[in-house]
Amino acid sequence: MRLALFGPPGAGKGTQAKLLVERQGLTHISTGDIIRHAIRAETPLGQEVKKFVDAGQLVPDEVVWKLAKQAIANEGHDDFILDGYPRTVPQAEWMEAYLDEQDASLHAFVSLVVPDEQLVDRLSKRRVHVETGETYHLDFKPPPADIDDAMIKQRSDDKPEKVRERLAVYKEETQPVETFYRERGLLVEIDGVGDFEQVYERIVEAVQDQA
Repeated sequence: MRLALFGPPGAGKGTQAKLLVERQGLTHISTGDIIRHAIRAETPLGQEVKKFVDAGQLVPDEVVWKLAKQAIANEGHDDFILDGYPRTVPQAEWMEAYLDEQDASLHAFVSLVVPDEQLVDRLSKRRVHVETGETYHLDFKPPPADIDDAMIKQRSDDKPEKVRERLAVYKEETQPVETFYRERGLLVEIDGVGDFEQVYERIVEAVQDQA
């Protein structure tokens, strides 16, 4: 199965990707993870990426595409789930052309749909342990009572006004991509509200119809 998983910040992409990996035998391909790994491994592409990162610049589309294509090829062009890629129409066009060449087109472009205010509520209640990086949620996974409150912080981009800004950017970037895949009959919109098991079952049911 070949999937791309999308959704706004706070929609639960990470949780659903983990479940799909564990239960469906897919490989999780996250361009953010790939970039970090390439830099640590000091591969030729990693060294190229590091120049942009060190300069505080966005990594060019062409370079991210090289990394994504390499990761897909490493999986034999099958049984993968793309997380957060493609993010633009040019990226989607490159992906489509490459996978068509490999006779390995995507089965579905899965978009998790959650109302904005629920996303703001979810993310604004997220907290992070400053030393361990452990993530908590004030409602669903509060920090243990024995942890010093001073060690628990809210990320600056999880504040309500910042979350709304991130959502606006997400919509501007992804709306054209969703249209691209809708026109090809590959867009699958999933209700992302509810228990993570419920959302997982919705995804599995929908993508089985596409595969």
